[in-house]
Amino acid sequence: MDVNGKVAIVTGASAGIGLATAKLLSKKGAKLVLAARSKDKLEQLAKELPNSVAVVADMSKVQDVKRMVKQAVKHFGRVDILVNNAGQGYDVRVEKTNPETFRYLFELDVVGPIAAISEVVPLMRKQGGGAIVNVSSGTVLMQLEEMGPYSALKAALAQLSLTAREELKEEKIAVTVVYPYITLTDFEKNTIKDPSMQLQEETIEGQEAWAKADQPEYVAELIVGAVESGKAEVFAHDWMKRR
Repeated sequence: MDVNGKVAIVTGASAGIGLATAKLLSKKGAKLVLAARSKDKLEQLAKELPNSVAVVADMSKVQDVKRMVKQAVKHFGRVDILVNNAGQGYDVRVEKTNPETFRYLFELDVVGPIAAISEVVPLMRKQGGGAIVNVSSGTVLMQLEEMGPYSALKAALAQLSLTAREELKEEKIAVTVVYPYITLTDFEKNTIKDPSMQLQEETIEGQEAWAKADQPEYVAELIVGAVESGKAEVFAHDWMKRR
């Protein structure tokens, strides 16, 4: 898909990967619906990017998701692209997983994106096609200690995405999963952590991994490239690909 002139919803657009993706889409001529919980940051970004509108939305709340899509249609009249990027991490051993925390993150990392898909697909169907990109995580391709709950959520999102891709391919709606590697954003700072565990970035292995971390602009290029190509899966690095 050529993104020039297309209407794109980007969730988690106020910072990190979402912010970089919004800027790149804008540079390529897309019209933007900028969604996140940070009202001030969104409104400032909307002033900086032409043909954009800020929509304050908590992706863990289905009503907010529905309102986000309705406001997109009200403002631009259509939705061509959905980038489900908003999410939060959870570093904890499986045995110490807090069920309430896990349930909240399930709503944010899985239910929110699926609710957004449910809202935009009928619109895309009427328009004759569209592109949906769901940002998963490279952790789903590994078994990393203290990351089981988070990777399980992102694995669920990936599986649902690939199934939706099969269901929608005849209607020219391409669903893509992007698997980022460690990225230099505030994601780690905002990750919910078990206070008893050692911070990953403080271990030798963690330090080595962070030394190879990607810039958010690099991941944004992968996401926008996924919109343009319509590929099923996009990996941040070739070594991450399934064998």
